[in-house]
Amino acid sequence: MLRQVLLWASENAWLERQMRHRGFARRAVSRFMPGETAGAALEAARRLGEHDISTVFTKLGEALDDRDEIEKVVQHYLGLPGRIAGMELNSQISIKLTQLGQDLGQEVAQANLERLAVAAAEHGNVVWVDMEASPYLDETLDIFTTTLARHPNLGLCVQAYLYRTAADVERLLAVGARLRLVKGAYQEPADIAWPRKPDVDENFMVLTRLMLENANPAAPHGLATHDTVLLGRILDEAREMGLPRDAFEVQMLYGIRAREQLALRRRGIPVRVLISYGPHWYPWYMRRLAERPANLGFVVRSVFTR
Repeated sequence: MLRQVLLWASENAWLERQMRHRGFARRAVSRFMPGETAGAALEAARRLGEHDISTVFTKLGEALDDRDEIEKVVQHYLGLPGRIAGMELNSQISIKLTQLGQDLGQEVAQANLERLAVAAAEHGNVVWVDMEASPYLDETLDIFTTTLARHPNLGLCVQAYLYRTAADVERLLAVGARLRLVKGAYQEPADIAWPRKPDVDENFMVLTRLMLENANPAAPHGLATHDTVLLGRILDEAREMGLPRDAFEVQMLYGIRAREQLALRRRGIPVRVLISYGPHWYPWYMRRLAERPANLGFVVRSVFTR
């Protein structure tokens, strides 16, 4: 029930206006993002790199329909691979197709994604495509697979809470796609998504096995979870399959389970941390709380902390 409330709140414009003007909200958000600028994200990545932890950047925002705003986002991302290379970071970039104009037409988003793939390839970098809510799913798959055929330096996020994802993963693996598996953070109806966490966890493991069977250390898949029980099952599965420790990446969010990230690296397991930044943090932040409602305790403490 709490998860559903938080997902509803993520789409509520009145609550967003209230949160943006509350100091406690900004303090709480700062735990999960180092700042609103790319410079802050790059500096956070540099610090993580000192511990041999890789990173991936995403500029927050979605559902853009103004061509000038879309072009500003594209130009921002076009400049990131060079900045990453200049700082010698092991960092990638991650985008939403609705930031690239998907709501204006599939061809707009696809053309912009190709621009980013070319710019990233010039620096040996990778562009990840985030998966958004289910109405965008089929078109996102079409854009991704069409672009992947020409630009292999792409990766795609897939969501474990959707019933259809196993079939999608099998099709994507067949064309050599690099995948990032997450549980899913949008409010979806029960006829297309598992509403119960135990069912989502079990499907996460089903999808993990499919991805590990197609592991490629040169282009590793990402298994994104902060659930230590689930993570233990993943590591046991990989060991039973005889896979090397660098056969895949464990991916987590900035500011969550930092000790576990360091412990995994000491065991020789690759870790990549997603660093989000930008002024459009409200919907993203509420979905992060919905993924792990225990984080609400941190928010409540922030109300009483200066």
